[in-house]
Amino acid sequence: MYKDFFGLSELPFTIVPSSRYIFLSARHREAMNHLQAGLGGGGGFALLTGEVGTGKTTVSKALLSVLESNVKTGLLLNPTYTSTDLLEAICDEFSIGYQESASLKQLTQAIYQYLLDNHGKGIKTLLLIDEAQHLSADVLEQLRLLTNLETESQKLLRVLLIGQPELQYKLQTEELRQLAQRITGRYHLLPLSTEEVSQYIQFRLQVAGGQYDVFTGKAVKLIVKQTQGVPRLINLVCDKCMLYAYYSGEAHISLSIAEKACEDVMSFQRPIGRSNPALNGRTESANQSQPWLAYIASLSVGCLLAAAAWFWLPSWMANEKFESAKLESVAASISPQVEQADNLAESLDAQERNDLSSQNNNSKNNNVAELVEPLIRQSYNPIAAMKTLMALWGYKVANDEANCQQAERANLYCYQDSGTLNVLAVINRPAMLTLQDQYHSYFAILYKLSDDKAQLLLAEKRIEVPIEWLKQHWSGEYQLLWHSELADQTLKLNSQGPEVAKLNNLLSQVLGEPLKERRQFDQSVKNKVEAFQMWQGINVDGIAGKRTLMLLDSYVNNKAPSVVDNILPLATEDK
Repeated sequence: MYKDFFGLSELPFTIVPSSRYIFLSARHREAMNHLQAGLGGGGGFALLTGEVGTGKTTVSKALLSVLESNVKTGLLLNPTYTSTDLLEAICDEFSIGYQESASLKQLTQAIYQYLLDNHGKGIKTLLLIDEAQHLSADVLEQLRLLTNLETESQKLLRVLLIGQPELQYKLQTEELRQLAQRITGRYHLLPLSTEEVSQYIQFRLQVAGGQYDVFTGKAVKLIVKQTQGVPRLINLVCDKCMLYAYYSGEAHISLSIAEKACEDVMSFQRPIGRSNPALNGRTESANQSQPWLAYIASLSVGCLLAAAAWFWLPSWMANEKFESAKLESVAASISPQVEQADNLAESLDAQERNDLSSQNNNSKNNNVAELVEPLIRQSYNPIAAMKTLMALWGYKVANDEANCQQAERANLYCYQDSGTLNVLAVINRPAMLTLQDQYHSYFAILYKLSDDKAQLLLAEKRIEVPIEWLKQHWSGEYQLLWHSELADQTLKLNSQGPEVAKLNNLLSQVLGEPLKERRQFDQSVKNKVEAFQMWQGINVDGIAGKRTLMLLDSYVNNKAPSVVDNILPLATEDK
């Protein structure tokens, strides 16, 4: 629309990747050098990570353009594969024939034969996988097994994994340690610096046929500040700037136009909580403070239902003992661990009481930053955070035991998801949060939660932060531990046995319904499950899976550590 007005031959700031618009900053060139060295020395894997929009695709395309002619490449985009899907996709990408419904063994053999044939012809094989953070641990392990085929000096298949920062931390888990050890070249791509942003804008205008400097210096500085040097955001803002200038009939982008464009574009983007360290100035994070209405509403509903269930149960139910020997045994087994957790919290209280008191007097974000920043570098490793999380349940473990497999041996179960503070308040269990700082991820334990503050365990320190600060630094990713006798069950219509009886008893207690014994998952039990799911705001399917059972445990298990003190789970009858 505006290209003729500015004398351009095409639109310069489209977000569709084009080889003509590849702008290689110093960081992009450095990334290419690292990856070429890692893939060229006989290694099997290289890793490129970076935040959304920082130019990972640009680097990969530039890398492909400089490869030798004897390199055969394949590219997989947006992978959400099973192990079989992955091998079939590789076969399709390299035009390797295979039978329909081929087994893993048959697909692997076909790929191995293709790699051997290429090696015999002097051809190297390179596979690029974009958005690799979506690959499951099983699929990544299958990928590692593919690289086992090698000569005395090199791997026959080389793989470049491209993904967002969480891919780095996925590779630090116990089950992927073998794959992590095979990565011979890695690079984390940061956004553009202030000077590079100016060069980037001018470069794209020139490629599009521009004959003069369209953007004023003040406009560029504002764009740098608002976008934090992320190329994709720069494109969106600059395109909007030129559109507004065209509407106004102005040949240059002034500061006022840039302000209007930034407000239009950035209001729909996730706020950047920290300033880009590559920039020459500090950028204030967007203020996303909002009333915590969802949490308060959920809290109120939960308390009202709990009160109703407690006071209006039929009188005969008060005299009936609602408990089982197995549940009693579990509570007894957890009690010592919870006492240890209480001791841990008390020791943290003793060490941090003065700091916590001073924080309560001043909750401004700049003071929080001063408190948090010295602890961030000590919190990059999720293993240390998992050790703290398990300690809250009363288990002291070594580094190689701080994982979900070890937790299951202790009758604890891992749950990983993305959500809101409202979700964590309802689950009401300590959680390991993935926080963001200067385009790096670090890990903290959510220890306590109130309507306006949260207490975090960070690098073995307990600190208190405003909810607004936490929302700006947390994208919603969390991992937590939970315990239930039914945790390894999936109960649905026509299921039978003592597990169904226990589920029915717990649902009757929480929903305040008369207790009628059930050992078969019939329609009445399904109705209870659906009622509980509807109350909790989760998928209503009538199946008692892990999420349903975990939320149910939050109401009946008052022996487990909790994050919201003023939500009292419905207790079993007094013994």
